[in-house]
Amino acid sequence: MDRRRQTLIYVFSDFVTAAFVWLLLNMLRYVEVGQYNGFDTLALYLASSQVLKGQLLIPFFWLTLYYFSGYYNLPFGKSRIGELFGTFVSVAIGVIFIFFAVILNDLPRSFEIYLRIFFSYGAMQFFLTYAVRYSITLHVLRKVRRHEWALHVLVIGAGKQALRAKDDLAKLGYRITGFVRIDAATPAVPEDELLGSVDDLPQLVTACPVDELVLAPDAIPDAEIIRILYSLYHYSLPIKIRVEKNNPLARGKVKTIHGIPFIEVTANNFSEAGKNIKHAMDKAVSVLVLVLFSPMYACIAFRVKKSSPGPVFFSQERIGYRGRPFTIYKFRTMYAEADGRQDPLLTERDDPRVTPFGRFLRKYRLDEIPQFWNVLKGDMSLVGPRPEQRYYIDRIVCKAPYYYLLHNVRPGITSWGMVKYGYADTVEKMIERLDYDIMYYENMSLSLDIMILVYTIKIVLTGKGV
Repeated sequence: MDRRRQTLIYVFSDFVTAAFVWLLLNMLRYVEVGQYNGFDTLALYLASSQVLKGQLLIPFFWLTLYYFSGYYNLPFGKSRIGELFGTFVSVAIGVIFIFFAVILNDLPRSFEIYLRIFFSYGAMQFFLTYAVRYSITLHVLRKVRRHEWALHVLVIGAGKQALRAKDDLAKLGYRITGFVRIDAATPAVPEDELLGSVDDLPQLVTACPVDELVLAPDAIPDAEIIRILYSLYHYSLPIKIRVEKNNPLARGKVKTIHGIPFIEVTANNFSEAGKNIKHAMDKAVSVLVLVLFSPMYACIAFRVKKSSPGPVFFSQERIGYRGRPFTIYKFRTMYAEADGRQDPLLTERDDPRVTPFGRFLRKYRLDEIPQFWNVLKGDMSLVGPRPEQRYYIDRIVCKAPYYYLLHNVRPGITSWGMVKYGYADTVEKMIERLDYDIMYYENMSLSLDIMILVYTIKIVLTGKGV
């Protein structure tokens, strides 16, 4: 099952449908408007510059709208009721926008023609779009039910849990590619289905058909499970983990699948539309801030350089989305030689390593603004859990293994934990702040992001950043 190919099928069908519906509408507009405005034939009307421009641009408008609705995010496993409702809402929004932006410029003989064109366009756009989408989705469902199409799963584990996972996955319609040994214990799975060890994963994921990964460990420490889990993020595949419901790894607002104890590790609670809008807003706001505030960056850089010897920017490796390391950037707030320790040291209140100007930057959170570059690159988001260093993550997961949930979303410049709790200078305080970040993860939405940004602006303006 090729996700990209299936997505392209939906995109292409929506483009053709939108173009065809717009052509039909223009035929109606010719009868109601074109003849009244002096076009002698339909061909002349359709060849006019204004109509041709719309014929080219309108289908792209619809694709953009459908993208922001989140329709293309999940090409498989679509709900037909959800598809019906989502298509109706998207079409209603699009038709209203096009009516006021394009159709209202027409000069018909009477006001009633506006209503006729509006409802005709809406009906054609909805019924034809949904009919084509429904036929494609129905075709996919039939293929899955006949077992002609199935998601291939590689199971990480070879013990009793892996055997249970095999039975459970078969009930859900998955096809088992094979099993991968985690430790040296005697495998419980059939020998011919054992493909290798976790060290062989890079070759197995490339050589074998793998659509999803399922982690099904037996009795091994949670910290070891987390280590394996982070190594799986590298493959950019959906990950499930088989754990009992009372396991601390199951912390968070996650759901089992049809009552079977598989947790969607890489899924979060943000709507598909919200994800796409959030991603676009991250990029747009980052460009705006980097351009508009560039004079302020120059002033801060000059003051940082003048305040003490050393570089203007401070860079450090942090762990981000799906466990991937990235380099975070800040304006330097400490003396250059202050952080030469083998193990990283958290900043404390009234820390003597912080320069006087650095204290001012921290108070108003101005040291964080170079991270808009991280957002533009895709390492971070405007709002999300703050990224930590690997050194501290290894210590946090020993006491709070559910920390891994936070790596299912991009880290942020600001977060609910930073707003409500603030800076944490010990691992214990980091774990306390983690409750706020888990609360954010469980309730992610655009409205919550906006609220956090409002709180952050208030903190910046009032100087309560320390």
